[in-house]
Parts: sequence; structure tokens; C-alpha cells
Amino acid sequence: MDVKITKELIEDHGINEEEYQKILKILGREPNYTELGIFSVMWSEHCSYKSSKVHLEKLPTTGKNIIEGPGENAGVVDIGGDLAIVFKIESHNHPSFIEPFQGAATGVGGILRDIFTMGARPIASLNSLRFGPLENPKNRYLLERVVAGIAGYGNCMGVPTVGGEIYFSETYSGNPLVNAFNLGIARKDRIFKGKASGVGNSVIYVGSKTGRDGIHGATMASEEFDETSEERRPTVQVGDPFTEKLLLEACLEVMKKGCIVGIQDMGAAGLTCSTCEMAGRGDSGVDIDISLVPLREEKMTSYEIMLSESQERMLLIAEKSREDEVKEVFSKWDLDAVTIGEVTDDGILRVREKDKVVAEIPAKSLSDDAPKYNRPMKEPSYIKEIQTFNLNEILLPKDFNEVLIKLLSSPTIASKEWVYDQYDHMVRINTVVYPGSDAAVFRIPGMEQGLALTLDCNSRYCYLDPYKGGKIAVAEAARNLICSGAKPLAVTNCLNFGNPEKPEIMWQFSRVIEGMAEACGVFDTPVTGGNVSFYNETLGKGIYPTPVIGMVGLLDDHRRHLSQWFKDEGDRIVLLGESKEEFGGSEYMNIIHGIERGFPPEIDLDYEKRVQEVCFEAFKKGILKSAHDCSEGGLAVCLAEACISNNIDKIGAEISIESNIRADALLFGESQSRIVVSLAEKDIQTLKSIAEKYDIPCHLIGRVGGERLEISDEKRAEPLIDSGINTLRDYWKGAFEGYFNEG
Repeated sequence: MDVKITKELIEDHGINEEEYQKILKILGREPNYTELGIFSVMWSEHCSYKSSKVHLEKLPTTGKNIIEGPGENAGVVDIGGDLAIVFKIESHNHPSFIEPFQGAATGVGGILRDIFTMGARPIASLNSLRFGPLENPKNRYLLERVVAGIAGYGNCMGVPTVGGEIYFSETYSGNPLVNAFNLGIARKDRIFKGKASGVGNSVIYVGSKTGRDGIHGATMASEEFDETSEERRPTVQVGDPFTEKLLLEACLEVMKKGCIVGIQDMGAAGLTCSTCEMAGRGDSGVDIDISLVPLREEKMTSYEIMLSESQERMLLIAEKSREDEVKEVFSKWDLDAVTIGEVTDDGILRVREKDKVVAEIPAKSLSDDAPKYNRPMKEPSYIKEIQTFNLNEILLPKDFNEVLIKLLSSPTIASKEWVYDQYDHMVRINTVVYPGSDAAVFRIPGMEQGLALTLDCNSRYCYLDPYKGGKIAVAEAARNLICSGAKPLAVTNCLNFGNPEKPEIMWQFSRVIEGMAEACGVFDTPVTGGNVSFYNETLGKGIYPTPVIGMVGLLDDHRRHLSQWFKDEGDRIVLLGESKEEFGGSEYMNIIHGIERGFPPEIDLDYEKRVQEVCFEAFKKGILKSAHDCSEGGLAVCLAEACISNNIDKIGAEISIESNIRADALLFGESQSRIVVSLAEKDIQTLKSIAEKYDIPCHLIGRVGGERLEISDEKRAEPLIDSGINTLRDYWKGAFEGYFNEG
């Protein structure tokens, strides 16, 4: 296909003049149309991380349990014995805005392939979702279709979706976020990598046939949205979970046979990405003939075949003498398996169409030598303005019961049962703590050990103070694992930001990374990889900085775990940590007063670590019956959830607190480093001794029991909160039905 390379065509491919000159230098000539497309996708922000690499290098990525860190398809962490966990989180934001069902579905499919391409069987999924307010019909449509897409793909694959998070804010009305996480289990001696090695070894295409869906998907994910964005449906892939299930089983079978030396998912940038990245990692070259690629559409050009992002496809490197074994396995699973080329020693990605060479590019120039920008940074002008906040102008509400009900029924805090009931979270019967607690807990098949998983990020904090917000995101993730009885191990992250070409956005990004890096160091949770999603902007308006933290923790025994709800009548309730007069960025200020200003709550990482140590040591001694992280909505919401979030039983609590701060700050402020625990009366002194050892406040604040939640300040005659548990639960559980069951 002869297409004249013009300035306009180069710009349409997202390549600037400086980058084009670099391409000319690499090739020693002008690229043809197919080569231009290949450079376009591989040097896109989505594939090359050209704006983020200099900042990502600040993150800690090594540790005693880390087997594989950033750079491979997923991170790998040693959990003892013969086993390792393989996990990662990825974004599918842009596709999910354009076509929410397929965008979300293929996001799930893509992250599953990232896991099983490493030799792991996927066993648990989570997701982090962000939408605009549900009062807007478009946002309700996006939520419904995204949830349906996640459920449709994950349920068909037989991989349980065990938890996640959902936030709602006007900042996401133009750019919803769909971040998909998956974790798998592998044997440590059977970790596979995306590497093309062994000169003469066969390059084998397996899985679905190639179509025109998804062409320039990676480029589209590296651009802002405008009025024409919804016309880009051809750049959204179409998923088929039933084919992916066959692909999963076939890949794991050939891995077990030991007849392949490398494997890579054809994800973003499709065949282009898989060939050049495998060659780059293997210090080799790859020579392929695209006339051999199985196609489902006629007259596809070399440009289209190389850039297609059709789903459910893999590229394998098989030992030359064993390719028949590979093909036999895939034939058994009724999947295509075609030898399309071989590994070479010249370092070149060479693409042929029968006898004609249609692209010839040094592989590492595509995978490793993309431009690397240290973009200008500038503190946004809004920062100093929005951080100003006069607490004296905020009047105390007349009815705190009404405030609590409004918070519990706001979609960000309300029960997400309407969502997770659409997911199969029990398939394979390994789920121990179902969605709805601080973290998901599930057993490792065939072992006593268990794992806890969580996704966390308060983007409003990151908007008000990116550095502090980055620290809090990591700290809260660790706190949620501790509240489940797990020791935090490692982190994956999905960093969702606006346009990196704007200095204000890069300042946000840099500061968030610095906060994350500091916190990961304190909690000894190295970063094993993840995803950067830039250009989350529509018509020039970007989202709040949203660095979603996926953290995994290990339990010695899955049968000994914690959940957030109170258990037994008469148990005592204790608050670990201190409540302060902090309102900035809180749900209370947003929902009740319509204000998103001020400083986020302070976070002292050493203090936070000690609070978590108290909780974890008390759990290890077997004295805790429940533990709940105090976060969005503050102490009152935390206590209410502990009363009503158990799907089987609900139980009240009587709370009495001595405090010198404002009543609304006591109830709804979001001071960090606080955990509410419950335990038997006889174990109170043991808990106090542990807290004293770590120099952490340990406040005995109440007792479990009854059918009401009553919260009193010892200085007041009347309770601040006095509500029936049934009433609170009805509002908390009914919020989503109120939006989706109308008419």
C-alpha cells in the first residue's frame, strides 16, 4: 500500500517534528505508511510511557519477595513454598467512554491475559470505577454498561470478581475511569516471560483471527477527548470471553509441556507490540510474514494487520523442534495456531507480505528507544486558592441523624451491592470475605494461606494536595489489608491523570509519585508494575489526579481473618488513633456543604505504621473480632457500616466519646490513621498494653448491642446520633436502586 508521507499524515499519527527526525535517523530513510503506523503506536504515550518514565523511576521496585518487577506483563511476588502470586492493574478508560460495555469487557480480558501469559492461573479480579454524578442519565448509562461488561466477561471466564471501589464526582462526567485488576497463582519455577530467544525458534500466532477492530486504540488512548470522540467506535475492540477461556487453558497446557520459551499477549498495539517487545527483551530480531496471519476480514492491509487490537490473541516463541506439539494443543482447544515467522539474530523487526518486505525497523528502537521527556512542571494556580478554608464559616448542622443518612445514601459511600451482585464473586469457592468489607479475602487453593486484596485512592485529596494524596492512597490500602488480618506485600498502581503536555498536570503527577514512593518505603510494599493513563481530558477539562493503588497482603491462615462488621452482643468497641478537627476534602463537606476545598487530613507515616502494627499484633494474638478502617464519611459512617454491612446480621452499638473538637469534625471528619476494632471485655487490657508499647492512643468508646446506633459526646446531654439500625441500613442499601429502579 503506497501512501505518501506528508506533514499532515505524520501529525495525524501523533508524531511531532522532533520525533519524526529521530525516526529518520533510526531508519536512515523515510518510513513507509506501515512503518509510520508502527512507530506511532509504539511511541504513543500509552505504550512508551515517554512522559512518565523519569518520574516512575522514583518508586521502590525491589524487595526480598519480589521475583519480577516492572517491565514484564505483570509483577511476580514470592509467597513461600513453591508458589508465587502474579498481579497487575490496567486502565481501559478511553474505550469505556466510547463504548462502555465492550470497553470494560475487553479491559477485563486484557488484564486476564497479562496474568496467564506469565504462567499463572487467574483466580481473582477487582476493579476501580469512577463516574460523574448519577443524577445525569449519561452517567447512569455508562455505569450500567460498564458493570454489565465487567460481569459479562469475568463471569463467563469463571474468574470471581471479589471487590473493588466506585467513586462519583463531577470531575469524571467527561472521563469515566475503568481500571481492572487481576491476580493469579503460579509455580515459581514456571514463570514465563515475553521474550523472543533462540535463533531459528518459531514465532507462532495463536487465538482469535485478526480483524479491523481496535486499530489505533493505543493512539486514541494517548489523546484528549473532543466532540468527535464518540465517533471512534472502530478503535474499541470487541471481546469474546468464551474464546479467551479456551485460550487460557491452551496456553497453560503448552506451558506445562515446556515447549515454549516466550509468550506475549497481543494487547495495545497488537502484533506490533508483541513482536518488537519480545525481540527487544530477548536482544534478538523477529521476522514474520503477515500473509500467514489468520484474518476474519478480507483485503486487510499490512498497516491494519500490524495495528489491529483484536482480542484473545497471543504470540508464542516455540522451540523449532516442538512447534507441532504447540499446534496439537491449540487444535484440541479449537483455536488457530499458525507459524508466522522465526527468531533472528539481527535485532530487526522485519515484516513481510509473502516476498515483499513491508516494514524493517530495529526492534529496540520501538520497544526501548522511544523519546523520553522530562516535561515542564508548574504548581497549578488553583492550589493556593482551594486550600484556603475558613472553618468558622461552616455552620453546625441542626440534625446529625439527617447528615448521617445523607452520607450513607450518597453513591460513593452507599452499599455497592447493586453492582457486585452482578458479578460472580463465589465461582471456584475460594472467596472467604465477600465484597463489602475493607478488603477481599480468599484462600489459596490447596493451602492454609490466604490473600487479601484492595484498591484505594481518594482523588479529592490528590486534587487538593497531590503529595499528601499519594501518601494517603498507599497508607489506606495498607490499612485495609491490616483490617483484614493480612500483612501487606506489594503494590501495583494505575495512575490516571490529564494531559501531560500541561505543566500543571506533570506537577500533579510528580508530586503524587513522590508521596507514593515515600509511603511504599515506609510500609515495605515495593511497586511491581502497573499502568499510566494520561490524557483523561475532555474539551480541555481534566479529571482529578487519580492514582489507584492495588495492594496485596498475605494471611498465614485464611480461616483466621478479620472483617469490618461487629459480631457479638456485649463486645467492647475501641478506637485506635486520634480524631482531629480536619474537614478538607471530606465527603461531609462535599455532600452536606457543597465544598471541595481545604487541606486533606494530615498523614504521619510513622504514626500510621504504628497504628497498623497495634491492630496487626492484636489480630495475631487472636483478641480482635472486627476491624474497620475509618475513611470516607469519618467515624460516624465507620461505626454505622460496622453495624449494618454484614449481609447476614445487623447489630447496633452504643458509643460515648470524650472530645474537645467540633461535633461535626468528631462525627464526619476524615482524620487518618484510625481503626475501629471490637473485642471481648476480657481482652481490653491486652489491647491497651499493645497500644502502649507502640505509643498509640487506645480509646474505649462503646459497646456492641441493641437495634440502634447511638453516638454521644460526654459533654452533651442529648446523643449526637440516635438512629435505628434498620433505617440506616435501608438508606445505605437502597441508594443505587433509587437511581436504577425508577419507573
